[in-house]
Amino acid sequence: MQKIAPSELVLNDDNSVYHLKLHPHQIAKDIIVVGDPGRVQLISSCFDEIEFKISNREILTHTGKLNGKRISVMSTGMGTDNIDIVLNELDALVNIDIENRTIKEQHSSLNIVRIGTSGALQEDIPVNSIVASSFGLGMDGLMNYYEYKSTEEETELLKQFYEQTDYLKEFAQPYFVKASDDLFNLLSEGCYTGITATAGGFYGPQGRVLRIPLKEKDINAQLNKFKYNNNRIVNFEMETSALYGLSRALGHNACTVCLVIANRFSNQFSEDYKPHMKKLIEHTLAKLTEQR
Repeated sequence: MQKIAPSELVLNDDNSVYHLKLHPHQIAKDIIVVGDPGRVQLISSCFDEIEFKISNREILTHTGKLNGKRISVMSTGMGTDNIDIVLNELDALVNIDIENRTIKEQHSSLNIVRIGTSGALQEDIPVNSIVASSFGLGMDGLMNYYEYKSTEEETELLKQFYEQTDYLKEFAQPYFVKASDDLFNLLSEGCYTGITATAGGFYGPQGRVLRIPLKEKDINAQLNKFKYNNNRIVNFEMETSALYGLSRALGHNACTVCLVIANRFSNQFSEDYKPHMKKLIEHTLAKLTEQR
């Protein structure tokens, strides 16, 4: 079997994967990813025991057990570029023989849940509520670099998106990717649900203006009006589309649950979202560790 070159699969001196600085035995099958390193400590404080704490750059990983189930929680930093690093290296840990640099014959699938914050794109979704993402709408362009197969439903959503909006052709080609059915059904109870738009930045790509004028001044209004087969675009954030797309391509399961801390149409921002984030974390951990 052909070996993967050192320039392609980059390892540290101790054979840990380059950016995560992890070895295969240091991650669980069920992994929670968050943007903020500080949120890792908040989540792992709920564990019954912690086996590993590893830190490298903005990536902090804690692996432990809760209710007898092994779980990892990891910070990714912000943006789809970081998700590209994290997902590829997580997959390498379970599906590549690191020492021999060869792809394993037996594929292993991870369950990856993103807990994050977002801004609502529908006025009826209040701040401090929770959104489970049925689809990711990638405005970031990341998955255009990879070969993966869209479903008929995703292809139709993209067609309808172009027909219903004036999305500029000079922007990156958008894409739709569906959440894992199993994880979505597990986590979406009691949540608002819908399509999550993933932007390539926080300011201009999400329609915010400070000192630079925007090419598309009405991006939020364009997203707000989209609707097809009861699917509407309900919130904005910066990671979900890449998480869903790479997980699909690599054979993993992924779902995002986000706390709404701002509403872009009512112009509200949560006065204190931390208690609500704690409830979201507790809800997610309970679902991931229940017997099923």
